[in-house]
Amino acid sequence: MTGMTGVRRAGILGGGLIGMSWASLFLARGLQVTVVDPDPATADRLAEFVAAAWPNLATLGLTETETALAAHVTDDLQALAEAEFIQENGPDRIAAKHRIVADLEQVIAPHVVIASSTSSLTASAIQQGARHPGRILVGHPMNPPHLVPMVELVRGGATTDAALDTAEAFYTQMRRVPIRVRKEAPGHLANRLTAALYREAVNLVAEGIADVEDIDRAIAYGPGMRWAFMGPHLTYHLGGGAGGYRHYLDHLGPTQEARWTTLGHPVLTEELKAKLVQGVDRELAQTDEATLVERRDAALVDLLQLKARRGL
Repeated sequence: MTGMTGVRRAGILGGGLIGMSWASLFLARGLQVTVVDPDPATADRLAEFVAAAWPNLATLGLTETETALAAHVTDDLQALAEAEFIQENGPDRIAAKHRIVADLEQVIAPHVVIASSTSSLTASAIQQGARHPGRILVGHPMNPPHLVPMVELVRGGATTDAALDTAEAFYTQMRRVPIRVRKEAPGHLANRLTAALYREAVNLVAEGIADVEDIDRAIAYGPGMRWAFMGPHLTYHLGGGAGGYRHYLDHLGPTQEARWTTLGHPVLTEELKAKLVQGVDRELAQTDEATLVERRDAALVDLLQLKARRGL
C-alpha cells in the first residue's frame, strides 16, 4: 500500500465483531494484518467474516485483489512488534485498557499510534500511566466499520498533533471519513447523537405512545431516509424554505424547544427491558438475524454507491 502514512503492517488487538470488520477493511486495502486475540476460535471466525465481507468491499472498489486475503491470527502479543499502526478493540473497561496499553508498550515501537475503538472511554483516561501517552487517541467507528465510513478521532490531553495527523492520514487511506472531535465527552460525537434519539425511542415505549416496531418503522421510513444524505442542521435549513436555517430557527425553533421540554428520561427497569426485547423479537419473527445482517450490509453498499453518484 502507498499513501501519506506509508503504513504497510497493521496490528489489531481484539478479534471480536469490530476487530473482524477492521481486519476485513485493512486486508482489502492491501495491508499485512496481524490480529491478536486469546480465543482459539478467532482464526476460523475471522476467515468466515472476511470471506463474507470481501464481495461488498470489492463492489465498493476497496479491494486490491479479487481473492480475499488472510490475516495472521495469534494469541501472542509479540507478533505486533513490527506493526506500524495499532487498532485496539479490547473490553471497554478502563482497567482493561490500561493493561492493554502497558502490554503493548512492551512490544511496539514508541512512535506507533494506538487508536482505540472505544465507544465510551476517553483518550485522556486511557493515557493514564502510559509510557508514551502522546501516541494514544480514540479512533471510534460505527458498526460495521468496513462499510460505515465515519471514524471519530478524539485526542486526549497528551495526544500529539503528529499522532492525530498520522491517524487521520491512515484512515483516509483506508477510504474512511475521519472526523476530528474538538473536545472529549462521554460517547464522543456520533454515539451522543444516537443516544439522544435512542433515549426517546425507549421513552416512547415506556409511555405507551408507540411500540417498538412502529418506532423502528418511523425512523427507517421517515427521518432516517433524510439523515442518510444530510445531517440535522442541513435538513432543517432546507425545512426553512427560502429563508433557510435562520428562518427555521426564528419561526419553528420555539416548537422544537416545546418538544424538548417533553422528552423523557426513561429508566431501564426489568419490565421495560422485557417490552423492548419482546418488540424486537416480533420484528425478527419476519426474518432471521443472519439474513437481516446480510440485507443491511447489501443496502449499505447500495447506499454508499448512491451517495457517491449523487455527490452526497
